[in-house]
Amino acid sequence: MGRIIGAIAGNKAAEHVRGVIGTAGTLLGFAAPTVLRRMGPLGLIGAVAGGYAYKRYAERRDARKPPAQRPSGFAEPARTQA
Repeated sequence: MGRIIGAIAGNKAAEHVRGVIGTAGTLLGFAAPTVLRRMGPLGLIGAVAGGYAYKRYAERRDARKPPAQRPSGFAEPARTQA
C-alpha cells in the first residue's frame, strides 16, 4: 500500500520538477520508501543537506544568468533613473 501511495505522490511531484517526466516521478516515488529506510538517520540528514546545498547553488546560478533577449534578438534597454 505504501509503494502505491509513494508512486502516486511521485507522479504528482514530477509535474512540478523540471526535467522529470511522469513515469520517472512514479518510479522515484515507488523506490523512495525503500531507499530512505536503507539510508538510516545519518543518510537522511545527508540527503537533506545535499538537497539544500543544491537548491542554493541553483538559485545563485539562475541569478547570474544574463537577461533574456526578446524574440527580435534585441535585449531590453537598461532602465535608468532620470
